[in-house]
Amino acid sequence: MSSIELSKRIRINALKMVHASKSSHIGSALSIADIVAVLYENILNYQSKKIYWNDRDRFILSKGHSCSIIYAVLAEKGFIKIKDLSTYTKKFSLLMSHISHKVPGVEFSTGSLGHGLPFGVGKAIVGKKLKKTWRVFVLCSDGEMQEGANWEAMMFAAHHKLNNLVLIIDNNNLQSLDTVEKTLNLNPLEKKIEAFGWDVSRINGHDHEALRFTLRKKEKKPLCIICDTIKGKGVSFMENQVKWHYSSPDDSALYKSIKEIENA
Repeated sequence: MSSIELSKRIRINALKMVHASKSSHIGSALSIADIVAVLYENILNYQSKKIYWNDRDRFILSKGHSCSIIYAVLAEKGFIKIKDLSTYTKKFSLLMSHISHKVPGVEFSTGSLGHGLPFGVGKAIVGKKLKKTWRVFVLCSDGEMQEGANWEAMMFAAHHKLNNLVLIIDNNNLQSLDTVEKTLNLNPLEKKIEAFGWDVSRINGHDHEALRFTLRKKEKKPLCIICDTIKGKGVSFMENQVKWHYSSPDDSALYKSIKEIENA
């Protein structure tokens, strides 16, 4: 399967999950669908039938509210069953509304923002000390970069030259109620992260070729990839709309969304 086809399939399944459960955060999930598709199709080293395989790459979703897209890709890749997606957020389901390590293929439970990168730094330094070749990829949101724990983790990672660590920032400039710029401006984000001792690349987070090229880079320092994205990407009436941080698509919106993705 191509990463483009995978991105369509996981977008559609995430939409169905959020619609059926009447839950939220579909805009945040659609925002990272292309990044996730490229990671699982072209970049990450894993074995879906051996979830604790020691040489696997470690992927951590720090923006845990976007879990529907991760559950969708884990189903496509055989970690869980496609039919399990219908249990999303239901009583006794492992597929909680914020990502859970109880789900096969999930390294770490997140929800409260700002914890994925510090955890990833811990994994990366262990990998270094054990002389392992696996890499650690952490995907967080731009609004999440307002959390001080991330900057402490960045200093630590640079100090220890953790070049097996990749931070991916979903830079869609929307959070909760408004733009990131108006809520707590992060700019100049690239210069700040570079000043903390990291290599930084900035790309279009929906360009699969750019994602493949940049995610394969191996530097002498920790690598940060700022992915400029569109919240709600793939569904025109959801794109760049704060509403879809909270709203759930009704039957009509679901039908329109799926048709638009299928015909893209």
